[in-house]
Amino acid sequence: MHSKGSENTLGNIANNYRISKGKWRPRHRFIAFLPLVILLFVVIPLDIAAKDLTCNRLPMLMEAFHENHYATKSMTPQIKAQAVEQMIKRLDPSKTLLYESDLQTIKPLLLELFVSVEKGNCASLQPVYTLLVARARENEAMVKRILGPDFRLDDRMELTIDVEKRPFPKTVAAKQELLKKIVQFQIENSLLSGIDMAEAKKQQIHRYELQTKRVVEQNPAQLITTAAEAFAGALDPHTSYLSPRNLEDLQIQMKLSLEGIGAMLSSDTGFTIIEELVPGGGAEKTGMLKPKDRIIAVAQEGEKPVNVIDMDLRDVVSMIRGKKGTRVTLTILRPGQSKDRFNVTIVRDKIDMKEQEAKISYESRKAGGRQYRFGIIDLPSFYGGEKGGKSSYEDVKKLLAEARLQAVDGIVLNLSRNGGGLLDEAVRLAGLFIGKGGIVAVRDGRGEVTILSNGSPSLWSFGNKRKVVRLPLESQRSIYTGPLVVLTSRMSASASEIVTGALKDYRRAVIVGADHTYGKGSVQALFPLPWELGGMKVTTGLYFLPGGQSTQKTGVTADVVLPAWTSLEDVGEASLDYPLPAQSIQPFIALRGKDAPAWKPVDEVLIPALAEKSKARVEKDAKFAKISKDNKEAAARKGVIQIAEFRKSMKEENGGKEKKTPSELRQKAREENAPFVNESINVLIDMIANAQTRKTSPATNTSKGGSVNRADAAGRQI
Repeated sequence: MHSKGSENTLGNIANNYRISKGKWRPRHRFIAFLPLVILLFVVIPLDIAAKDLTCNRLPMLMEAFHENHYATKSMTPQIKAQAVEQMIKRLDPSKTLLYESDLQTIKPLLLELFVSVEKGNCASLQPVYTLLVARARENEAMVKRILGPDFRLDDRMELTIDVEKRPFPKTVAAKQELLKKIVQFQIENSLLSGIDMAEAKKQQIHRYELQTKRVVEQNPAQLITTAAEAFAGALDPHTSYLSPRNLEDLQIQMKLSLEGIGAMLSSDTGFTIIEELVPGGGAEKTGMLKPKDRIIAVAQEGEKPVNVIDMDLRDVVSMIRGKKGTRVTLTILRPGQSKDRFNVTIVRDKIDMKEQEAKISYESRKAGGRQYRFGIIDLPSFYGGEKGGKSSYEDVKKLLAEARLQAVDGIVLNLSRNGGGLLDEAVRLAGLFIGKGGIVAVRDGRGEVTILSNGSPSLWSFGNKRKVVRLPLESQRSIYTGPLVVLTSRMSASASEIVTGALKDYRRAVIVGADHTYGKGSVQALFPLPWELGGMKVTTGLYFLPGGQSTQKTGVTADVVLPAWTSLEDVGEASLDYPLPAQSIQPFIALRGKDAPAWKPVDEVLIPALAEKSKARVEKDAKFAKISKDNKEAAARKGVIQIAEFRKSMKEENGGKEKKTPSELRQKAREENAPFVNESINVLIDMIANAQTRKTSPATNTSKGGSVNRADAAGRQI
């Protein structure tokens, strides 16, 4: 539940708009997160009718992006060139459709588009569309020839799986060779799942037939949406145009609640497949549906069924979506048992996405002749946004209260899988560990700095283009004051970095994990668009930690560094297209005042000792040794894999199964995370042992250049 002060300060997603001089200015809500790739589409309600973006709306949309963006306020030649680059990436993300020579044809057309679109002219999309259709049909014909009677698997076949390192083909022969390699790996994947060669070839041919169908369906009018997405992507990596469906997906990701049948769906060779049933959802309650069931038709209440075979997954999802209390009938084909079809009528209902909620687990350890008990809080995202709905801040607050009843000796806050979320949720949550104090500052495009602080619910000026927004202060009973470790990874991003960085600047916690976090130091505002056109997510500012530094491109460095989960050289803000530069501001850590904290600041002198002890353990740990070995082998391959290696890795990965279910994938992620959580607990034990055996002076006297002394200096400067 959100406080009134929080809502008034940071805004809400609203459906009404302010109109001024013919311009619409939508109200917004700040979000700070790393976009995640959604592989399975959740069945959710669609309250607004999805409408295609039209060419005459594009100029107003582009102007709105410029007006609200942190850094780019007008269409420059550089932005036009970057928009062309982004458009090509969206038209041919795998570099299998277009030839290198085609780029010379379509680049001038796309450049003309972004020049003339300001006048509402999108005519240059027609020849681009015609070329894409021709290339898709060419690919379909090539694949049919490749999979002819003479097709054989070649174990020595190698494929560069990193598309960025792969050039566009220059000749017909080069394209045919690329498609041959890709098809070889696709066929091998089918064979490993138990499908025979004849069926595997049939499925691959159908896959490319569907690809042609999708390209044909993406007519010039629909390419206008692609152009809007490309333009937004040209401004920075996290600004984007959201279609109505994508907007609702994002809102659900933030709220962790939905209305629907309670099923996760995927698409394979034209079939919509039920991957998982959400516990307590309408689909599970019927008792008739199972994972791997195929949905072949959908009927609304009182209407005839519509065949959905070969239909795009997003269109199928749109048909199944609906409001709570309404009914939808699915026609199901269950493979392996019978070819008979059967119908299932489901009442749509509200579903809570429990899997993404904050959770706590406990672990007991014996060390130094004493029994310890620790709490591990796993927080996948900073969710919330609906009054009375889900809130990561409220959930963690309850978990900390539970942990106190369990008399834990320390807490691990696991943010290693957390890509971010809502800014106000992150600020309030940090207050559960720090209490009073500034958590994050946001600087907008005008250079004005707003500091978000946990304190009395008032707004007052700070001077020098600064103001402080004070959110409600936590009661002393709600603040956790014991030993704290924050577990991070290269995937810990945005709002995760805000919390991690604040806890580090205040010396409230020891940071354990990858060398540094993701490095996303920008804040986005979500603007719903009028005319039922979806929304736009715009970078409106950079955020800064209490010590004055931004995490942009650099992230938050760990105190105790562990091996990376995987080979992550290219994971991070710095590797994205057009990232904003890192900046800094005057520190504001002194906002905390002179009040002594209820928790004991981490003695920075002890950090090297903790890191050294951890390093010695990690070097002897078999699981970390395997992680390091796998990372070195992956780096040595340089993004190239051979079919024989692929076969071996898939068999090891899936254990001979067709593929892992979503539940199995989540369990696998927990198992992979276990060594990192285990070492975080070891660090906690070392912290407690050091506190018991080492006599230290007050932190403000013993710290040599530590954050508290820097805060005092910052206070005098302010």
